[in-house]
Amino acid sequence: MTDRLPLIVEPNLPAHSAVIWLHGLGADGADFVDIVPRLGLPAEHGIRFIFPHAAVQPVTINGGMTMRSWFDIRSMDILNDIDSAGIRVSCHQVYKLIEQQRDVGIASKNIVIAGFSQGGLIALHAGLSYDHPLAGVMALSTWCPLVEQFYLHREMPIFIAHGREDSVVPYALGIKARDDLRAKGYRVEWQDYPMEHQVCLEEIEAIGHWLKRILLEAE
Repeated sequence: MTDRLPLIVEPNLPAHSAVIWLHGLGADGADFVDIVPRLGLPAEHGIRFIFPHAAVQPVTINGGMTMRSWFDIRSMDILNDIDSAGIRVSCHQVYKLIEQQRDVGIASKNIVIAGFSQGGLIALHAGLSYDHPLAGVMALSTWCPLVEQFYLHREMPIFIAHGREDSVVPYALGIKARDDLRAKGYRVEWQDYPMEHQVCLEEIEAIGHWLKRILLEAE
């Protein structure tokens, strides 16, 4: 998928569920590994966490500098100047990760796609375009162009959170993603926090509660 294999955090019990968590621009899969023990999950939760690395590629808005990126960001007009081809490539990389988990016995209905910023956009696009419904999609501090393309899996839970002081992906773009998805009939759970382009303790706790609800209590 990239030049490095995903980082994987295995549960104490045999895994029955999986969370595929995508990092933001310029980071890598290690960026969110340390969050797992802070989610407040039961000790015997059975959830495998998978943290892939985006490919290293030039990013136009950063002067063509190469870095880990799920797609190119071509200008400040991130809602309209869209690297659709790059988004599709990364979605197919996520599909392969889903298939790998299905091949080892984890049903698609027990898989969550999560992501932060750029990774959150890919989580939404991959989760809402994959052939089979997943357990849910979690999108943090992100935006969501091309919502008109979505028509699958309207019953699938979606968790979106955003910082009210975000100067990287403006808060208004998070609100627009929420409202556009709801207008298409999607079940969006929304949270916002007094923070910048980051995650905070209250948000981490909310993520943990959401994962418990859809992966551990759904049955």
